[in-house]
Formats: sequence, C-alpha cells, structure tokens
Amino acid sequence: MMHPGDVISYLEMCLEEGVALQRGMNYHLRGNTSVILMSLRPNAPYSDRIENNGETLIYEGHDVSRTSDTPIPKNVDQPYKTVGGTLTQNGLFFEAAKRFQRRKRGAEHVKVYEKVRTGVWVFNGLFNLVDAWQEKSDGRQVYKFKLELNSNADVPRNERISEQTLEHNRLIPPSVKLEVWKRDKGRCVKCGSADNLHFDHIIPFSKGGSSLVASNIQILCARHNIAKKDNIE
Repeated sequence: MMHPGDVISYLEMCLEEGVALQRGMNYHLRGNTSVILMSLRPNAPYSDRIENNGETLIYEGHDVSRTSDTPIPKNVDQPYKTVGGTLTQNGLFFEAAKRFQRRKRGAEHVKVYEKVRTGVWVFNGLFNLVDAWQEKSDGRQVYKFKLELNSNADVPRNERISEQTLEHNRLIPPSVKLEVWKRDKGRCVKCGSADNLHFDHIIPFSKGGSSLVASNIQILCARHNIAKKDNIE
C-alpha cells in the first residue's frame, strides 16, 4: 500500500496504477479513484501550487494537444470538450467538482503524484476534488482545480490512510524535496538503500516538526521508516 511521502520511479508508479501513465489528468482511472500527476519545479509546464501548509492543492488543467492546426497549445484556451464533442479530462474533472458543489455526489477521490526530478516521483496522498473554475492567464482561459487533503470521511476502506499518516506527512515543498534528495544522494540515511524510499520528518509533523525546511526532512527506506514510526531520534 502506498503512503504519502513514498518515493517511486515512473515504472513503479505505472505498476501501482496498473496502466502506463501518459497524461497528467486521469479521471476514474481505476474504479472510482482518479489520478493526477503534478510538478512544482521551476520549469513545469503548468502552474500548480500548494497552500494551507500542504493541505490544499491548486492544480491547473491541461492544454490541447499539439497539432499542425495548433502548433503552440499555450496560445489557445484549455479545452472543455474534444473536437468530437466528448468531455476532455478538464471537462470530466470540472463536472465532478460541480456535482460535488451541488451536493449531487461526494467529492471525487484523487491520488496525487508529484515529479521531483526525471524518473523520480513522490506519492503526495489522497485528495478530495472540491472546486473548479476558469481564469485568465497570459491572454487565454485555463482551468483550475482545488483539491484538499482527504480526511477519510468518505473513503472506501481499502483506500483509507490512517490519521497518523496524514498528520505525519503534510506536503513537503518541491524545493525541499529536491534539496533533501541531493543531500541524501537518493538513498536511505540509515543503511544506504536506494529501494522503497520515503521522505521522513525527523521531528514528526504531528509533534510540531516542519515540512518547510530540509533540516527536518530525511530519506529513509521502508524498513527504517517503519522502525522509526512517530519517534523523535
């Protein structure tokens, strides 16, 4: 079972989801859970951001595909429907958010993966899709989606993440993740393993530890992360 903060490769991410992930937005990829891929790096193609100490994610919708008719996707509005009239991923997520707001349906459950560097991803956890809107950006209309860290209220039992895990793993800013990854050389600080890695709070978030400074974050393998649990070393 994946836990927030787990570091995985692209292949492991695809194996976890049971499909080769080719796009950033994946509505109802398996069952009733959706998947989005995000990046907060300076050169990221979309303007995603985190707020409220990692509990809220503002995710930008995706552009049209590059074609001979649309050689520069960033010059046109992000699409709600395809040429054939079906909803795009933007449209599917937008409608799901509006159904939730109209109380026609519970919040869409969305698994969020964040790209740290080429080939390296982090599972950020399970979020609820609670709002969506359009806004002007560089002379065009883009979609924005608001997701909040899941509190387990309506999550199926096999998708639940413990409250301790949620408290222990508030989103760590990408700059901190990258700094820690470089400092710890992508290996467990205890044994040097490069497998089953996890970003760990040295002083747990639930005990006042910060997610915002690299000095409070370290990389542990699964064995040492489980052994540490919520202890302060």
